[in-house]
Amino acid sequence: METNRVEAFSDGVMAIAITIMVLELKTPDTPDLHGVAQVLPTFLTYVLSFVYIGIYWSNHHHLMHLSDKVDGGALWANLNLLFWLSIVPFTTRWMDESSLSPLPVLVYGINLLLAAVAYTILQTRLIRLQGAESRLARAIQSDAKGKWSLVLYAVGCLGAYVSVWISAAAYVGVAAMWIIPDRRIERAVADGD
Repeated sequence: METNRVEAFSDGVMAIAITIMVLELKTPDTPDLHGVAQVLPTFLTYVLSFVYIGIYWSNHHHLMHLSDKVDGGALWANLNLLFWLSIVPFTTRWMDESSLSPLPVLVYGINLLLAAVAYTILQTRLIRLQGAESRLARAIQSDAKGKWSLVLYAVGCLGAYVSVWISAAAYVGVAAMWIIPDRRIERAVADGD
């Protein structure tokens, strides 16, 4: 099967997740800095989650661009990723409404960790399907950034009951690593066109 339907469906799911999150945003109760200060934590949790979904959307696009075909295993791996991304609005809201209590911060981190694991599974499946000498396999290679991401997510999860700020720093750190699209894949896309 070609990848265009996978891309279209994935784009839709990620767009809906972002839409759900933005609908949760409330305007300040008062038109002053105090009102803004009250909604700022909610806005910042939204920004972090928006950035994460944007990172997955961008990297998913590049991943599919370097893939010529998918099979049933890749479809299920993609659905696994989309499931974890579709949960992000829930865990974002819970973390925000709890005022960054340890359990919701931990659950948010687990959500991010499982999305990263799901992305790794999808990537691995697509590489296996395209072949060891494919443009995708050559672009990904050792995937050190992906491995470091998993480590930082684990640190964030483990740190939730020590200090939620350890978790927040780990989650923001992973987002900062990935905010610029994966250059390995960008180079492979540019070389192949």
